[in-house]
Amino acid sequence: MKPPIFVRELSENERESFEAGLRSKDAFVMRRCQILLASARGNSPPRIAATLGCASQTVRNAIRAFNERGLDALIEGSSTPKRVYAAFDAESAEALRSMLHRSPREFGRESGLWTLEMAAEVAFEEGLTDGRVSGETIRATLSRLLGIRWMRAKRWITSPDPLYERKKGGATG
Repeated sequence: MKPPIFVRELSENERESFEAGLRSKDAFVMRRCQILLASARGNSPPRIAATLGCASQTVRNAIRAFNERGLDALIEGSSTPKRVYAAFDAESAEALRSMLHRSPREFGRESGLWTLEMAAEVAFEEGLTDGRVSGETIRATLSRLLGIRWMRAKRWITSPDPLYERKKGGATG
């Protein structure tokens, strides 16, 4: 069990800011103020979490943020990750491009058309990536590093009949 954590002693200005924050239209600010005022009253994180219907870790995060940053803890941080690891470097992206110019059948697949998920599987099997990646990672890599927009393949129906174009035009037009 984690040891109980509580907010430090509140100044009068901080307490007034939290009480005003209880009327905020921003749900993040309102929830943080509820958590911090409850902690100032001596309630433990599990009890606050049960009362507010959130996780104990959410309560601990709010208390820790206030103890470290003061009133700036009422400002919601970015939800984007602090660090993004690229699955492909320039060299492996070029290898991905050359892989996609080959038929999936050369890699033991039954289909002759690439899908993003299939490309992700084959890229891992061929050692282009260290771990399995998603189809979205393949699409983003093609766009970011190679300037290629992924588009779904279209199947074209053709015929060796020399009159095919005329017959096709007459049938639909």
